[in-house]
Amino acid sequence: MGAVPGGSLLSVPGAREISGAFDVEPFRSAGRRVVLRDVDEVVLVIGSAQPSSVVDADRASRCGASVVRRRSGGAAVLLLPGAQVWADLWVPRDDPLWSVEPRASAAVAGEWWARALGAAFRREAGDLSVHRGASIPAPGSDMVCFAGVGPGEVVREGRKVVGLAQWRSREGVLVHGCAYRRWDPEPLVDLLDLPSTTRHALVGTLRAAALGLGDMGVASWGHDQLVAALPEPASWEVVQA
Repeated sequence: MGAVPGGSLLSVPGAREISGAFDVEPFRSAGRRVVLRDVDEVVLVIGSAQPSSVVDADRASRCGASVVRRRSGGAAVLLLPGAQVWADLWVPRDDPLWSVEPRASAAVAGEWWARALGAAFRREAGDLSVHRGASIPAPGSDMVCFAGVGPGEVVREGRKVVGLAQWRSREGVLVHGCAYRRWDPEPLVDLLDLPSTTRHALVGTLRAAALGLGDMGVASWGHDQLVAALPEPASWEVVQA
């Protein structure tokens, strides 16, 4: 993963600091930990390898968006107050759930999300699956996380439901996970530096790439269900942030 400061603020006019949301350092000495996160502002998060030029600085400034770079890989995700379920899963290196294989670590997180969602779906649980192969690129996946499908991510009939991003260190592995309550790619694409015709075409493509929780009839599903689905629930430190 790119060696950039965790949660570093990009030089976008009008952007504000996000206090510690993407700082990986506190995890290094932790045991099993889950951090359940909410935001109270607009936050555009880009991956470790994405250039800052992917962001339209003027548009971000006008809407007051904070723009941060995370240490994990992947592409851009837009976080809005109340619009998504977001949780970080940390597994230390000496834990039986830790794996030297990145895909296996992603699968641990994906299985957790799928188990929690499956409990909500009941009869429809079989429609959900955890992607266990290599990343599947798609139009726009170099810019937007939910365009393609990566290892461990949860899909339903080929459309992404849960996006994951992974950061690994000698102390353990951290996996960010996010599911949107309603999938609408337009606000995210509006913050990217693209010609208007490209922006319009990309929004159309992305609409068919993912599903929101509301699209599947579980709009009220959230953090409580995730915590209940943890393997050996009592062994985890659960933090609300």
